[in-house]
Amino acid sequence: MAKRMILMLVVTAAILTGLGFVKFRQIHAAIAQAATFQPPPQAVTTIVTHPEKWPSTLNVIGTAVAIQGVTVSADLPGTIDHINFESGKAVRAGDVLVELDTRQERAQLAEVEAERDLAHVNYGRMHDLAGAGVISRMEYDRAISDQKSTEARVGEIRATIERKTIRAPFSGILGLRQVNLGQYLSAGQAIVSLQSLNPIYVNFGVPQQTVTQVGVGRRLRVTSDDLPGVEFSGRVTALDSVINEETRNVQMQATLANPDAKLRPGMFVQVEVVSGDSRSVIPLPASAISYAPYGDSVFVVTNLQDPHGKTYRGVRQEFVKVEGSRGDQVAVVSGLKPSEEVVTSGVFKLRNGAAVQINNKVQPGDDPNPKPEDN
Repeated sequence: MAKRMILMLVVTAAILTGLGFVKFRQIHAAIAQAATFQPPPQAVTTIVTHPEKWPSTLNVIGTAVAIQGVTVSADLPGTIDHINFESGKAVRAGDVLVELDTRQERAQLAEVEAERDLAHVNYGRMHDLAGAGVISRMEYDRAISDQKSTEARVGEIRATIERKTIRAPFSGILGLRQVNLGQYLSAGQAIVSLQSLNPIYVNFGVPQQTVTQVGVGRRLRVTSDDLPGVEFSGRVTALDSVINEETRNVQMQATLANPDAKLRPGMFVQVEVVSGDSRSVIPLPASAISYAPYGDSVFVVTNLQDPHGKTYRGVRQEFVKVEGSRGDQVAVVSGLKPSEEVVTSGVFKLRNGAAVQINNKVQPGDDPNPKPEDN
């Protein structure tokens, strides 16, 4: 019985040892196969690098501001008698916008003009009588004073009537009407906004260390996301006299032609200021850059060797320095050489040494001046 039990244990141990050896061989073979496994090549698009001359520019955010802008208001209180404008229309300097009721002032003017005429007649008589020595000098001086006083009162009432005729102080575009016919206006109450839009200002801030590079007279280009495909050009015309203590930025002002009034006061715009001489850069599509906290990089296609010494087409990750953009392109200023083949799409699925398969039938956008179809 004991011998049979021992024999069974020996046979069982032998079977388990054989199964363990077979499994060990299988695992060892799988590890060896995994070590030599090469993932299939990733399909990518590429571009061959070539240097270009780009102007040195500074890109900042700006705000459009009217060269002249006011809220037209009532100078004196009164009731609106006529409204001579429509919301959003263009007007010229001196155009009558609103007329207040002046019937009372005109009646007063007629009365004072009659007094003025009488004073003028009396002055003529007193002048003759004073020359003949019939009246005293005091009576003659009083006649002179009466004449001047009535003339002043006539001028005052005429000025009041004129001030109740509200005119456009300069040429521009009106906003929305804020009053109605027959409405009583208090002194200073708003009637309508008026903005002069051509030319127009653009205000923007630049870091204090760049002030010497973007001073008065520098050319600039202005665009807006709300106006795709539209570009405005102008020059820096003014520089603020102080530096903001919180941001260390200096406010600058540019003047631009705005013939179609597409730029409106308060509009958010992108400003590109020429800040120096042209520089040599390597332009790449924006999709070619892999952005990361530790640095921006690209993948360069080159010939690599696998562990068995076999050559294949793969990628090498190169860190680059990017400064500025233009349309679909970004400017690489260091980290690349001319005539290198760089991956332009599919970079998110690559790693250093990965095999690639190039297919350039469809390329990502690489236009320095793109024009969207919905422009």
